[in-house]
This record gives sequence, C-alpha cells and structure tokens, in this order.
Amino acid sequence: MASSYLTPVVKDGECRNWSELPFELMSSILCRLDLIGVFENAQKVCTSWRRVCKDPAMWRKIDMYNLGLDLGYNPEIICRHAVDRSQGGLVGINIWHFGTDSLLNYIADSSRNLRSLKFALISPITTEGLTEALVKLPLLEELELFYNRLLEDSLKAVGQSCPNLKTLKLNCLGIAPPWHVSDDDALAIAETMHGLRFLQLFANGLTDVGLKAILDNCPDLEHLDLRHCFNVHFSGDLKKRCYERIKVLRPPNDSTDDYPYIANDTSDDEDPFVPDANSDGNFPSDYSGDDLYDICMRCFNYL
Repeated sequence: MASSYLTPVVKDGECRNWSELPFELMSSILCRLDLIGVFENAQKVCTSWRRVCKDPAMWRKIDMYNLGLDLGYNPEIICRHAVDRSQGGLVGINIWHFGTDSLLNYIADSSRNLRSLKFALISPITTEGLTEALVKLPLLEELELFYNRLLEDSLKAVGQSCPNLKTLKLNCLGIAPPWHVSDDDALAIAETMHGLRFLQLFANGLTDVGLKAILDNCPDLEHLDLRHCFNVHFSGDLKKRCYERIKVLRPPNDSTDDYPYIANDTSDDEDPFVPDANSDGNFPSDYSGDDLYDICMRCFNYL
C-alpha cells in the first residue's frame, strides 16, 4: 500500500511527490481516517505523513465510534494513545462500546479544555467515576450519553460541575416502558443546568411536571427533543409555552427517522447501538488504499 502512496505524480509534465502536499492539506485528508487507519496505515507510509499524524492538531477531536468492535485491537489502549497525542489540546471525544472509570478519568486529567464528551454503551462506568471525571471538566459544553441508570444519581453532579453546559443529550433504546414514570432527571436538569440551549430526552419517563420545571428554569432553551416521552401530555398551557418559546420542538410522537440509534425494540442478536455509518462524514474503517490515493490525486489537481 505504501508504495502506491509514494509513487510520484506527473502533472503538466512535472514529477511531484506526495510529500509536496501542503501540511495543512495533508492533515485535512488524514484526519478523516479512523484511528486504526491512522495508526496501522497512514503514519507508516513515509516520514512526512508520520509527522502529520503525530501533530497535536490532528487529535483535537477523537472519534472512536464502534472501534471497540474491531477484533485484534485494544480500544482503551488506542484511546489513551490518541489522547496522549493531543498533548492537552483535545476538545471533543466520542467513545462507543468500551470504557472504564479509569479511562474516563485519564481523559479528564489529560484534557482540561474538553468541550464535547459523547459515549454510549459503557456499562462499567460508575456514578462515582463519571462524577469524578466531570468535576475536572468545567469547560464542557456538550454532553451526550446513551442513557443508563447511573444518570439518575449523577445528573445534579453534571450540572454543578459543568456550568458552561449548553447541550445535553440523553439517548435511549426503544420505547420507554409505560411503568417508567419519573421526573428525577428533569428536576435535576431544571435545578442545575440553567444555561442549556439544546436538550434531548429520548424515551425519558418525565411528565408534565418535569417539563414545566425545565421551561421555568432553562430560559435559554432553543431546541427540545421529547421523542418517545409518552408521559408528557402538554396539560394546561404547556403546549402553548413550548411552541412560543422553543425554536425547535420534537414532540413525543415525532418521527425518529433521524435518530442516530435504533429506536425500536430489537432482538438479542441485533446491535442496537449502530448509528448511520455516514453520519460523521469520516471514511469507513474498511477504506481501501485506492480511496486515499484518489483523494490525494484530486488534491494535486488544485495545487
């Protein structure tokens, strides 16, 4: 693979080498690969590519969506290595299918400027581990979690530790069971997250009481997603208040076509945690050498 990358390109009778691509352009290309592609392929092509791959600017955002499913790799080791390469400049990270209290706190200790934290299906993380990490992230503006029980005890800690939080997404699989009725999450949000602008509570058990508390205490809220929150009935003037104040309202029965997770009950042999593979605009993990070669060729045409 490396030999094809290093083959000189002939343009207008002039022989040019891949290493002549501007640093910023090469970085823009390589940062679209997944982490396995960078560590196992791109950085081994040549010295100039390795220099780009080790540049901290390449690691300001780390996306480890579904890399925990790649056989033969330890995703936690890869994640720590990627965090190290950011040299404290990490501003956003997305983790799927793996994670521990130790890893979450390693990220927090190494990335005090973190603005965005997203993770899903990380059952080993405890309430204490999440709280300990978030205390170290006062600049956090976006938190997206795949809903689990630990949140019911830690949402207040989230709000108290992250005063700059603007976006909170609590995702859930399937339809909330009819016996799940609880305003605990909503009341914790209303009490501690007054600066929220974007709130997603998918399949949450909140009722009109919780919704009213959120509207009363989150004056900057612009986007409210209540899909599959079937205990919300918009009693009294709640519906009017929502439509007058909220720019984008997703009511309980709204379409889930754009929901990034599977929103239906699934059988045991299905993976409910796989979003649209093209949603982040990155190359898939099984990209071919020809894909990257073609991209580089197109870039040369603009030089």
